[in-house]
Amino acid sequence: MEVSEYVLSAGRAVLDMVEREWQPLSPGELEQRLDQAVEEVLEADLISKLKAQPPPDINVQSLQSQCNVQSQCNVQSQGNVQPPVLQTTTSSSRPPQEETPEPRDALETVDDAAIKYIRDLLQNSKSRARMAGRARLSLSHTVLLSLTLLSERLSYRSVSRRFHLEKGNIHRIFFSFCERVNTLEERHIRWPVGGEALEALFPLCSPEEQQEEQPGVPRVLGVLGHTRIPIRLHIGKHDVESTVPEVKRMKKEAHPDSWLNLQLACDRKGRFLHCSISKGSDMDRGGALRDKLKRHPEMMPSGSCLVARAGYPLSAQILTPYSGSYGPREEHFNKTLEEHLHILDRAVANLRARFQRLRYLDIGNYDRARAVVLTACVLHNVFLDMGQVIQGDVEKEEATTPEGDGEVDEEGVHRRDTISDLLFKNFDSGSS
Repeated sequence: MEVSEYVLSAGRAVLDMVEREWQPLSPGELEQRLDQAVEEVLEADLISKLKAQPPPDINVQSLQSQCNVQSQCNVQSQGNVQPPVLQTTTSSSRPPQEETPEPRDALETVDDAAIKYIRDLLQNSKSRARMAGRARLSLSHTVLLSLTLLSERLSYRSVSRRFHLEKGNIHRIFFSFCERVNTLEERHIRWPVGGEALEALFPLCSPEEQQEEQPGVPRVLGVLGHTRIPIRLHIGKHDVESTVPEVKRMKKEAHPDSWLNLQLACDRKGRFLHCSISKGSDMDRGGALRDKLKRHPEMMPSGSCLVARAGYPLSAQILTPYSGSYGPREEHFNKTLEEHLHILDRAVANLRARFQRLRYLDIGNYDRARAVVLTACVLHNVFLDMGQVIQGDVEKEEATTPEGDGEVDEEGVHRRDTISDLLFKNFDSGSS
């Protein structure tokens, strides 16, 4: 009995492997391929007939002579004006500005350098698992298909027509790509250490206020904050290609787990140093990172700090603004922090601008939605490494202050008061 169970288990494993590595085309996919082939045959036949037709009778010499006469008149009247050049064509009678551009090859719609760079990263990654999906694409086309889904707000149906693949197959290929990119997280979203951390530090004071480095005023390693990524609502499904901002529509009606909390820390260049993704009902604001920094003080160079908005924990490593009623000293401290907090706002705006699918993920499964968001964050850093930056518009939603105050500890309160005193004295002396 035990032997038969082992045989049955082994047989199922073999079938799963065969199904994952090779499957014939489904009827729907086969029908789509046939339709495409018929369209190509009809298009080729139509083009050949058009080429066989005699060109329209255009008296080119007459037109050129008229142009020469007109140009001579223009030269006599305007002096240095160059005579116009008449361009004639026999293939189309439409003016150039009305001509429809020919469709470009699929690989040309996304930057070739990015496709090659990401393809090489996946080929050289430790994960050797093959991409899933029937009728496998090349790795370059797999990268292109996945970047298309991430970068554009397109439905699977639209991408299916573009790549001539069944929707279910595209679904499998895309999430297989995301799983492979997720394995690159530790390599591309990493906390700087040693000399790399020292190079990442930047002044807490603004350049116009900074006369010389003062003892006690820390340098900033990064900016900590979060954003929320809407995923499929429990109350229904919305059109993924709609231009209506789902965020505004969902705020009052969505279940808490219809959001993903994306917590990020970035350096001054907008590169992500830390990424944590959780369900909307998980309201942790930097608590896990605070505890980790306390356990591993070597993560923060001496005399450095992170800055974060209100709602995050105030500690010796994380500085947050004052809340409630405060005087000019506290106001100046808050203003200084706010200038740095915009760094994260811009990084999040650039992330959303490049990967527009993050504006609304039509995915009801938490693990898969998380994989897509993490893929976008990893690729955000990859594109920065390539020198490719997309500037997005900062949304008001990103710059709002979280509800309430975060946790505070005595050491954090003391350090913040000391730093705010130093900053205000420096500012006051400089202004006088």
